[in-house]
Amino acid sequence: MGRSNQEAIESPFFVRDLRERSPDIYFSADVETDGPIPGPFSILSFALVYAGSFDGVKFERPADRKPIAFYRELKPISGSFQAEALRVNGLDRERLIRSGQEPRQAMSEASGWVREISKPGRAVLVAYPLSFDWSWLYWYFVQFSNDGSPFGYSRCFDIKTAVAVKGRVPIGEAGRTRLPDFLRSARAHSHNALDDAIEQAEIFAKVFEWEAEHGGGFSGASW
Repeated sequence: MGRSNQEAIESPFFVRDLRERSPDIYFSADVETDGPIPGPFSILSFALVYAGSFDGVKFERPADRKPIAFYRELKPISGSFQAEALRVNGLDRERLIRSGQEPRQAMSEASGWVREISKPGRAVLVAYPLSFDWSWLYWYFVQFSNDGSPFGYSRCFDIKTAVAVKGRVPIGEAGRTRLPDFLRSARAHSHNALDDAIEQAEIFAKVFEWEAEHGGGFSGASW
């Protein structure tokens, strides 16, 4: 590191700036859908679980053993669906057509819940991998929530990328099924949105706190 960069990091201004920052408040997210993309297809269920906070210095896991969570099952927004998606998540789409919550109500309630839990920090959406869950939830928040996305347009954290960087492996080798045991959750991945968001929050905390030896990689661990 160059001298000018080192001085900037050690300067009282930089330390003061860290202390004045609003902390990131993380929410593990999982969605179950009836197809690959929002709009032509629908979210059938989703969950958001408080997953911890980080102020630039210290990461804190949730203090409560019982998860702080938000879960809803939604009325589909179109007639299109893929049978394979329904087979995977096990949700009864016909039942949700009759009794699922209207997306406008569900997304407005979810946005309000996230904003309340994240005070006075900034809400950050976490997923593994991020791309699928983010694309669905951002679209639904923008389309249906009365106050838009509580995560802005870019406050998000991809666990898969963090695993690749900390583990020093290609992104294609950083998938959930290839995690070593010390980063796994004891919970099974069930394709129930709430269960999977809780499982994901546990993995997220382990990855965030993980300091690999010698600056990265796995010592004696196999993928």
